[in-house]
Amino acid sequence: MPIEILMPALSPTMEEGTLAKWLVKEGDEISSGDVIAEIETDKATMEVEAVDEGVVGKILVAAGAEGVKVNAPIALLLEEGEDESALDDAMSQLKSKSGAAPKEAPEAPANGGGAKSAKSGAQPAAAAQASASSGERLRASPLAKRMAAQEGLNLEGLSGSGPHGRIVKRDVEAALANGGARASASGAPSPEQGLSVPPPQAPAVRDPRNMGIAEGSYDLVKLDGMRKTIAKRMTESFRDVPHFPLTIDVELDQLLALRKRLNDRAADDGVKVSVNDFLIRASALALKKVPDSNASYSPDGIMMHHHADVAVAVAIDGGLITPIVREAENKGLAAISAEMKDLAARARDRKLMPEEYAGGSFSLSNLGMFGIKSFASIINEPHGMIMSAGAGESRPVVKDGVLGVATVMTVTLTCDHRVVDGAIGARFLDAFKSYVEDPELMLM
Repeated sequence: MPIEILMPALSPTMEEGTLAKWLVKEGDEISSGDVIAEIETDKATMEVEAVDEGVVGKILVAAGAEGVKVNAPIALLLEEGEDESALDDAMSQLKSKSGAAPKEAPEAPANGGGAKSAKSGAQPAAAAQASASSGERLRASPLAKRMAAQEGLNLEGLSGSGPHGRIVKRDVEAALANGGARASASGAPSPEQGLSVPPPQAPAVRDPRNMGIAEGSYDLVKLDGMRKTIAKRMTESFRDVPHFPLTIDVELDQLLALRKRLNDRAADDGVKVSVNDFLIRASALALKKVPDSNASYSPDGIMMHHHADVAVAVAIDGGLITPIVREAENKGLAAISAEMKDLAARARDRKLMPEEYAGGSFSLSNLGMFGIKSFASIINEPHGMIMSAGAGESRPVVKDGVLGVATVMTVTLTCDHRVVDGAIGARFLDAFKSYVEDPELMLM
C-alpha cells in the first residue's frame, strides 16, 4: 500500500502552512533524509526531509498551495515492488476519507444481526467500538476507545486531532474536561446530553459593508500564516491574560559612555555592541537577581525558570518574530551582540528553526530607534513579562535639588498578574535600572 506523506507540524504554533516548493517530482526515487519540499510556516520557511524511501507516485498538493492543514496527505510514496496501479486504491481511500466517495458501511455486530443506529442502544457504551450513525466508520485509537468506554463517553461527532481526523487520547481527555456527552445505561446518550461535544464556534466575520466601508473603496491584502498567528495569539493574550503596566525612567549617560569605550577598543575585532545588547544583558541579570520575576503561568502551577531566556522582538516583512537569546545571564555583551546579529538576519530571511523562537521566559521590545518615547506591549505567552523600551533623549532632571540634563529612556513593563504582582515587577525594574545606570556592574 502506498505510504502517505503528511503535512508536518514544523513549529509549536503551526496549524496549517503553505507548500512553497516541491524539490522532487512524480517518478523520482527518494531515500530517508532527502529534502523533498519547502514549507512556509507562520514563522519561517523550512525544508522537509523524507522519512521513508520509495518512489514519488503522486503529488496531491501543488506547489504554492496555501492553508494546508497539518497531517493532511500531500503526496503518495510507492514502496519497493509497487507500481502505479497501487495508486488507484490509495486514491479511492483518500476520497472516501474526505467524503468524496461512498462511505464505508458499518461493521455487522458480532452476533450476526443487522446493523442498528447508535440511538437504538444496540452498540457498546459510548459507541466506542461501533460505527457512526451516518454510516461512516468511527476513527479512533484503541486507547481512546478504551478510555471512552471506561468513562461512558460518546465518541460520535467528536472531532479528532490525530492523523486523518483520528480521535486520540488528548481528544477524549479534552471532551471529559469539557463535560462531554456520556452514554446512558443502554449505551445511547441521554437526550439532554446530546450526541457530541459541540465544536468551538468561530467569531463572526465582520462584513466591511456593515461597518460603513463602501465596496471598492479599499484594497484587501490577504492574511498570510504569520499575520493570522499574530492576530490569534495577541487577541487571546490581551483577552485572557490579566495584565498591568509599570513605567519608569532610566538614565543612559553612563551606559552610552561605556558602550563607546568598548566599541572603540574592540573595533579591530569587528565587535560593535548596541544599546539593545546592554538591555538584553541587564534584563537577564535582573531576572536572576529577582527570581520570582523569571516565571510563567501554567494551569498546573507557576513555572520558575532556571535561566533567563530573553526573547527579542524583530520586525520582518509581514510581521514580527521573537528570536531568543538562551541563558543570556551567562553571556557577555560581545557574545549577545554576535548572537543577536545572526538571529535577526536569519529571522528576516525566515530561516529560524522553531527552537530558536519558541519558549523563552521574558520578552524585550525596543522601538527607540523609531523615535517612540514610550509604549506598552502585549504579553507574549508563555512569558510572564514583556519590557517596552523607548528612545533615549535629553531631558531635564533634578539631582540633589539641582536642575540638569541627562539622556533618559522610558521603559514600560507589562506583567501577567497571575505570576508577577506589582511588588515583584517593581523589584525587577529596580534591579534593571541599577544595571543600566551603573553598567559596569554588567561586566562583573
